[in-house]
Parts: sequence; structure tokens; C-alpha cells
Amino acid sequence: MATIELNRTNFNEIASRPGTVLVDFWASWCGPCWMFAPVFEQASTRHGDITFGKVNTETETELAQAFGISSIPTLMAIRDGVVVYAQPGALPAAALEQLITKIGELDMDQVRATAQPRR
Repeated sequence: MATIELNRTNFNEIASRPGTVLVDFWASWCGPCWMFAPVFEQASTRHGDITFGKVNTETETELAQAFGISSIPTLMAIRDGVVVYAQPGALPAAALEQLITKIGELDMDQVRATAQPRR
């Protein structure tokens, strides 16, 4: 599956779907964002069961502000509508694969019991 562009119109609908959604917050002027983009895209082709979305922080400032994005790239993982990971920094391919595995192994009943409501 290819990555999809997320914006304020479609973000909530996509992020609240069952399953995993990985979100790359990026900007065109960001060198590390450009380095991470092919890693993210390649992972999207290997994991057809995961939705991979990109938020351009230059055009979607409201979304970036809503999630407190202050450094890019920031990778966010949402599983079953719950944000389970959000960290800045470009991950190498192996680290992204490890993160995807860990997200898939989460006990979502336990996560929901301790999760803060999403903004």
C-alpha cells in the first residue's frame, strides 16, 4: 500500500479506523524528512495491513499544533484509534520494522486502560 496524504478533513476518519495507522509529520525544507521518506514508503509496500499517512506540517499547521509537533520528522503510531507512539527523529529501516512489530504485539485492552484521550 502506498502512503496517503493526511489533512484536517480526513485525519480523524483514517486515524479512528481499526488497525494500525503510521503517520509521518514532515516538511519540504526538512533534510531528515527527505531521508526518512523512502524508508517510510518502502515499509508501506511491505505492510499492506497498515495505513501509512503523511502530514505536511507546512500546509497542515492545525494538525501539527493539535498533536504538539515541534520537531520533524515525527512518527506517530495509532492503533485502534489510540496513539501508542509519537517521537521525533528519522528512523532507519530496521528500527522502523522493530517498531511496527512492537505495535502489533501490544495488548490493546491494557493500552486502553492506561491511555490518555486523543486530542
